[in-house]
Amino acid sequence: MQSPGCAPSGLAGRRSWRRSCCTVEELRARRREREAALRRARRLQQLVSKRLLQEDALIDEVCIGTDSNTTAPISEQEISELLRRTHKGMEERIKSLRRLRWGLQHKETRQKFIRLEGGMRTLVGLFTSNLADLQMEAAWCLHELSHSQDPEIVEACLPATSYLLTYLSGHSPVLSELCLYTLGNLAVETKVVKKHLLPQGIIPVLASCMQSPHLAVQEGTGYALSQLLQSKEAAEEIIPLVLDSGLSQHILRLVCSNLEQGMGVAVEFAWCLHYIICSQVNNLLLISQRTLPTLVQLLVALASTMTPSSAEDLELLVCPVVRCVSNLLAEDESRGGELQAQAEGLLRAVFVFIRTFLPEHLFLVLECLWLLNNLTADNPTVCSALLSLDLFPSLLQLLHSQKASVPVLTVLCNVAAKGPAHCQALHQKAGLPSLLGGLALSDDQAVDQALELAHLILLHWPEAALDFVDQSGLQTLERHRDNLQLQEKVEALITMACQLAAPSKHCPLEVSAENL
Repeated sequence: MQSPGCAPSGLAGRRSWRRSCCTVEELRARRREREAALRRARRLQQLVSKRLLQEDALIDEVCIGTDSNTTAPISEQEISELLRRTHKGMEERIKSLRRLRWGLQHKETRQKFIRLEGGMRTLVGLFTSNLADLQMEAAWCLHELSHSQDPEIVEACLPATSYLLTYLSGHSPVLSELCLYTLGNLAVETKVVKKHLLPQGIIPVLASCMQSPHLAVQEGTGYALSQLLQSKEAAEEIIPLVLDSGLSQHILRLVCSNLEQGMGVAVEFAWCLHYIICSQVNNLLLISQRTLPTLVQLLVALASTMTPSSAEDLELLVCPVVRCVSNLLAEDESRGGELQAQAEGLLRAVFVFIRTFLPEHLFLVLECLWLLNNLTADNPTVCSALLSLDLFPSLLQLLHSQKASVPVLTVLCNVAAKGPAHCQALHQKAGLPSLLGGLALSDDQAVDQALELAHLILLHWPEAALDFVDQSGLQTLERHRDNLQLQEKVEALITMACQLAAPSKHCPLEVSAENL
C-alpha cells in the first residue's frame, strides 16, 4: 500500500536575523525552527513552497529613516532613480542595489519593477557583471523576485535563468547557493520556466553541484531538485532524466552520509528520493540498486541514536525515509524478501520511532504503521518476528488511539491472514478482548477492520470462538446490527461464531441471527 505523497508548503526564511541582536546559537536555533516548520508542512499537503534566503542583515544605511523590521513599497520614481544610480561609482551602485533589494521584499514594489521599461534588462546586466560585489547584490535582487507567487514576475525572470545555471559552476559557493534557491523558487511556478531550464541542462548542472564539497551548496541542490521533482510534469519529463543520468545512486549516498554535519542535505535529498519513488516511473531500478536495504540500514542507525533531545531534528529525516521504505516495499515483488536478515532490526527501529514520537508527532506514528503494514502484508517471517519479539504489546496499546486504530488493526489482519499458527499466537498473546477492541469503537472504518480481524481469527483458529462468545463478543456485535454498511459482515460473523461455539455452548443470539 502506497503511503501518501507529500510536499512542502508555506514559506520559511533560512537565515533571517540581524547581527547585532543574536548570538550564534540563537541564530542556529532560529534557522532550525524555520527549516523544521517548512519541512513539517510537507507531510500533509501536496503543495510546493518557496524559500527566501537572507543575509545576516540588510546593511544599516539601506534602512535609514525606516523601521528595519518592516517593509513598505517604494515608488516607481524611486525605482527609476535607483536604477539610474547603478551606473555611477561602485559604492553608489552597491548602495542602490541594496536599497532596491530591500524594496523588492514588498509585492507592490516587485510588480512596479518588472513593469518598468528596462528594469529587468538592467538588473540582468548587473548580474552578469565581472565585479563580484555588484554581481552578488544583483543576485540577491533576483532572489527576492523569485520568491514572488505572481506568475508575471516569475516569467520576467526568465532571461536570468541561463546565467543562474552558468554561475552554479563558478568558484563562489555563496553565489552558487543563492542561485540554487533562486532556481528552485522559479522552477515551481510555470511550465514556461521548466521549458527553459530543461533544455539548458539543469539536470546535469545539478548533478555536478551534488559533488560540491560545500554542504550549503549540496543542500541548495537538494532543494532545487526537489522543486523540480514535485511538478505535475515530473513523471514524464524530469524523473526519467534523473534516473537515466544515474542520479538516484548519488541521491541515496547523500541521504545516508555525513549526517552529523549534513543533516539538512540528507533531509532535502530524502524528499527528492520520496518524490521519485511516488512517481512509480521505475522503482524496479531503485530496488535493483539496493535502495531498500540501504534505507533500512539508515533507519536502524537513526533509531540507535534516538533520544528525546534529538527527536525533533531526526524527525525531519525519519519521515521521508520511512515513506521511501514503505512505498518501495509496496512495489517489491519479494515484499522485502532480501530484508530477512534486517527484519528484526527494522521492526525494533519502527517501534523506537513509535514510542519516541508519541503523542506529539502522531502523523509519524501513522507513517510507521503503514510501513509495518507493507512489511507484514506478504511476509510470514516478519509476522512471526513481530509476535516473537517484545514489541507486540506496544502495538496493542495503539489500539486505544482513535487515529491509529485502523492501521494497527490492518497490521493485525496481515498477521492473522498467515494462518492457524499465527492466529493461535495472536489469541494466546493478546486475547480476543484486546485484539477486537475496535469492535467497541464508533468509527465505522475501525469496526470494519476489526470485523475482518475477527473473521480471520475464527476462520484459522476456531477454538477462539468459545472465548469470543464467553467474553461478550456477540453482545458487542449487536451494537452494529443496524449499521447498513456493516450489517452483512456483522451477521456473517455472528453466524460463524455461533456455529463454531455450538454444541459446546448455547449461543444466545443464534436464533435471532438466523431469522434475519
